[in-house]
Amino acid sequence: MDKADKKVKWGVLGTAGIAKGCTIPGMKEADNCELYAIAGRSYAKAEAFRDEFGFEKAYGSYEDLIGDEAVEAVYIALPNNLHFPWVKAALEHKKHVLCEKPLAMNAAEAKQMFEIAEANGVYLTEAYAYLHSPYVKALKDEIAGGVLGEIEYVESAFLAQGHIEDFRLHKESGGGAVYDLGCYSTTMILSLVDSEVNFVRAAAEIGETGVDLNTACILKFENGVRASFNAGMIFKPGTHARFDRLYIHGDKGQIRSEVEYNRSGECSYRICTKEGETVKTVTALSNYRLEVEKLGRCILQGEKPLVTPGFSIKNAEVLDRILEQIRL
Repeated sequence: MDKADKKVKWGVLGTAGIAKGCTIPGMKEADNCELYAIAGRSYAKAEAFRDEFGFEKAYGSYEDLIGDEAVEAVYIALPNNLHFPWVKAALEHKKHVLCEKPLAMNAAEAKQMFEIAEANGVYLTEAYAYLHSPYVKALKDEIAGGVLGEIEYVESAFLAQGHIEDFRLHKESGGGAVYDLGCYSTTMILSLVDSEVNFVRAAAEIGETGVDLNTACILKFENGVRASFNAGMIFKPGTHARFDRLYIHGDKGQIRSEVEYNRSGECSYRICTKEGETVKTVTALSNYRLEVEKLGRCILQGEKPLVTPGFSIKNAEVLDRILEQIRL
């Protein structure tokens, strides 16, 4: 079989909402993905996913899926504090891994994960699906094309509904607004500004369970670019309200966007310069499909991952500094 026609046999570790509502549907659309196995905390949960999505096998334990020699790649959709042990286990079984964000609870864990991946000759990629969108590529192309001139400031916001009872409220699970939402803003900012971060200041509202519910942060890079973001789990539960914003300011113009992170379909942004305003639209497939297909091409055809180890470690280091600032 030609490599272009081959499919990667995927196993999914966990039956979380992100897997059910986003990544697995994207995997089903992916040209080079075979939904092979699903594992849950109970066989009943895994069996339900198998029947709904068409997996070939269901497992009632994560160990059994990782031990299946037919599984080539594993998608890990577990609470943040479980990423390190199960990524490590999968890598040591020589499985390629796509792990939900944030990859690790700190930069030291992230570095160790990538060392294990390299030692076992497999790929490890952090699951920031939105970075694979042609929308993000279009924004980067605008900057590279010079329409904004020299970038001076980037602002991002991602605020969503709060939670009554959820792992996102548990400190021991790696909960909180920075881990759940702020990591989107930090990765967006880092993907747009090619420089080292030399200044971080953050403040947060800490909830009753000890996690941040609303965090504001300012960054400054060595090249002089400044950035800020706000991440919050603050809107009324059950309303499905959210607020997304991206603003990129250059000395010749600005880009304004209110497109939701991970949105597909028709996505538009506004360019404002002294010559006037222009609205451009990009058509995007499922970012989750694009993410899975990209790792599939890395495995089958030797492409390089879009979300690199260096990028993930740099982001983890920024998150560490923010959490230190808010004393988490």
